[in-house]
Amino acid sequence: MDLIGIDIGGTKCAVVSGDESCTVKRKIKIETTTKEQTLSRIYSAAASLGHADFIGISCGGPLDEERGVIKSPPNLPGWDDVHICEELSRVTGAGCAIKNDADACAIAEWQSGAGKGCDNMVFLTFGTGMGAGLILNGAPYRGKSGNAGEVGHIRLSSRGPVGYRKAGSFEGFCSGGGIKRQGQAEAEKMFSLGLPGPAYCPTPDDLPAVSAKLIAECARGGDRTAKLIFDRVGRRLGEGIAIIIDTLDPEAVVIGGIYPRCADLLGDKIAEYVKKEALPGAAEGCRILPSYYKDSIGDVAALSVALYEAKKRGFSVKV
Repeated sequence: MDLIGIDIGGTKCAVVSGDESCTVKRKIKIETTTKEQTLSRIYSAAASLGHADFIGISCGGPLDEERGVIKSPPNLPGWDDVHICEELSRVTGAGCAIKNDADACAIAEWQSGAGKGCDNMVFLTFGTGMGAGLILNGAPYRGKSGNAGEVGHIRLSSRGPVGYRKAGSFEGFCSGGGIKRQGQAEAEKMFSLGLPGPAYCPTPDDLPAVSAKLIAECARGGDRTAKLIFDRVGRRLGEGIAIIIDTLDPEAVVIGGIYPRCADLLGDKIAEYVKKEALPGAAEGCRILPSYYKDSIGDVAALSVALYEAKKRGFSVKV
């Protein structure tokens, strides 16, 4: 079976070809510019890849998955009521389906990655934001309005960094932006006390350049403040995962984004707080794993949506 996957992001997109193994054979990279330019390039790229039986799209929500429509995602301003599946089917003659990016990543890890063999699995994005894709009772779970898995909105503390417009939220503590804001806040506190800044931000002029990646590098280099930040993030990840474990009782929680690159800084604290906070029986039966696909998951996720939907709709798939 010939598949095409389309990964749509706020700064870049990718159109890839593959087969039932969801291995990328060809890839066309596209910069996200205006809606009209970007969509035109996506349609042209898909058509240029040749025959496809099915197309899968991974895109941030909100979406109308039943109708194949993109509905004004925050990271895609102006993309209002875009009937992308209808147009791609017209251009290529292939079937087409779209899924929220977190759900698409969950399908990829469940079908062929770290969660393969699980009937109940949660994928955490832990990147720019924090969201979850859910596999429950052997199938993706969307909820009544497609919003299941918005775990970044969970409040973990009455005070703390803001995510999802909520102080102390899971996303506020556990996201790339949240780690950056925590690092900046700690540095500003030190400057206000007349102390030298941490290694990742020696002077007030360095505040704009602070990033989660830089803080991680300094934590590994022994900077006390950077290490404290990652200890806090690991604790909050453990607390958030404990809530998920108690609520859904999954066999695995697979974490993408930042985690595969920073498991050495976060893993022990996550394990400590999951053990402390979650019900023992549920926690002991749940593995916490880094994403198998790491930085390539966007491409594989889009192909995995195509494969999953093709199977669901009765296409013949080689085993």
